[in-house]
Amino acid sequence: MKLFSFCTAFLFVYASIHAADSRPNILFIAIDDQNDWIGCMGGHPQVKTPSIDALAKRGTLFANAHCQAPLCNPSRSSLLTGLRPSTTGICGLSPGIREVEQTKSHITLPQTFTSAGYFTSSSGKIYHDGSMRGGDQKAEFNEYGNRGPMPKPKKPIANLPGSDRHPAMDWGVFPEKDEDNADWKIADSAIDALKRAPADKPFFIAAGFRLPHVPCFASQKWFDLYPDADLKMPPVKEDDRADLPKFADFLHWKLPEPRLSTLRAMGEWRPLVRAYLACVSFMDSQVGRLIAQLEASGRAENTIIVLWGDHGWHLGEKLMTGKNTLWDRSTRVPLIFAGPGVKAGQVCNRPAELLDIFPTLLALTKMPARSDLEGHSLVPQLQDASAPREWPAITTHNKGNHGIRTEDWRYIHYADGSEELYDMKNDPNEWTNLASDPKHAAKKTELAKWLPKIDKDPVPGSKSRVLTYDPVTKEAVWEDKPIDKTAPLPEP
Repeated sequence: MKLFSFCTAFLFVYASIHAADSRPNILFIAIDDQNDWIGCMGGHPQVKTPSIDALAKRGTLFANAHCQAPLCNPSRSSLLTGLRPSTTGICGLSPGIREVEQTKSHITLPQTFTSAGYFTSSSGKIYHDGSMRGGDQKAEFNEYGNRGPMPKPKKPIANLPGSDRHPAMDWGVFPEKDEDNADWKIADSAIDALKRAPADKPFFIAAGFRLPHVPCFASQKWFDLYPDADLKMPPVKEDDRADLPKFADFLHWKLPEPRLSTLRAMGEWRPLVRAYLACVSFMDSQVGRLIAQLEASGRAENTIIVLWGDHGWHLGEKLMTGKNTLWDRSTRVPLIFAGPGVKAGQVCNRPAELLDIFPTLLALTKMPARSDLEGHSLVPQLQDASAPREWPAITTHNKGNHGIRTEDWRYIHYADGSEELYDMKNDPNEWTNLASDPKHAAKKTELAKWLPKIDKDPVPGSKSRVLTYDPVTKEAVWEDKPIDKTAPLPEP
């Protein structure tokens, strides 16, 4: 039996090596802080994203895809390890996966393809910045290109209060030339990797664009696409927070992102919305440059393209800006697959998770499935968008706080037991919390069965944007400081 197993393994490796040039390539495109303001997703009526829209037409768009955490590090760590934040305890901006006992030796998505003999290259932001400390970065990718730090003007452009304001809280026309923007340099770096990719082996080339993450900087021509006089603002209900449990406020206690009231007082709400749209369109143009080079390489036909965003972003909805919530504006993300094994021109409304990317790419490239991944292959939906899917999308934001998203419903359960329930078909803005309505009790019970059974404490070293709650003392602690539950939601 041992000899048979050895021979089988040998033949598999032998066949893999000698069929390497026929294995599909992967172009892996990440976008930072991108909500559903993409043309094909319908999140904003004026947004212009011709490159991403064209990609969606040549593949399958998951219109109901959601992140596993509404924050960069835990979201990206989850996607790249295939493990939920509730399983690993990675829920803050630090630590990175190689500093956490459970994941320090875990074989990641990029590492899987590097070890399989792919030429692997990374440009821009794929892992959260600094999150690979303590790990062998060469085991992840063969090479690293331009990481693309954001350029900064000599002084802030946006009119916001406070001399100690977070340096990322800025937006406006900057720099003068597109070529000086970080995303142009990231696209250049990934384009160069495509040009140099060896012809005798498949490639896994990753490009992580930094926009539309703040600071939202783009040159004037991208702002010109969105004249201020014609700008359509996101829908806002002035008493939107009246039916929310108090615990919802705790999840974004003292964040650097300004509240809507601050933006209105400073006259910065419209400028931020305009800048976000301008940055989305500029970023889209860099996606277009990258895909154009793939076409020019002659290898597009055998290349799987997957484009995803790490989490969404509020632009006034729920009276706030930023992420760190369990509502659709913060969890819904673009997710598109195109290439071999993917039916073109599809829109799938089944709930999907970023966690599903890992097992899906293994299946599309005929690599062995892994039992230690918590996502589920999307191949059935890539072949038929109407194929049934058993699982909802689950988002976790610190221990005990989870959102469950199906095609028609969103259920949120907080660490103190409070709840929200939204009929997404009839209330897509999540304006009416139905959790206290007795006639929806059965629906809550049905959705609550999907709450993670494993729900770990934040890992040691967790810092920024971490909330803990003690069910015995009923004390909520935000970044090591107890929250005054009687205080109103503070302004930054």
